Amino acid sequence: METTPAGDDREHLIVLPERGTAESLADELEAEGLHDVRVVREALAGEDDSEDHEWAVYVRTPSDPAYAVRFEALAAAHDGWYDPDPR
Repeated sequence: METTPAGDDREHLIVLPERGTAESLADELEAEGLHDVRVVREALAGEDDSEDHEWAVYVRTPSDPAYAVRFEALAAAHDGWYDPDPR
């Protein structure tokens, strides 16, 4: 999986229950050469309490379906979930 110009990029959101896990995953993805990676706080639908927020890794990748498959597996392995279209 290689990085490509931004014109063919796709957005992903990997939602995780723990901040440390999200930060570690973001570091790993950046080390692999993905450049638009960041950890964000994600509110659960219908929840206003900040205690109900989870951590997420936002990442832009080339438009390759292999990324979605990988990110879905990573999310599941860490008791999280994957949003293939975080707009």
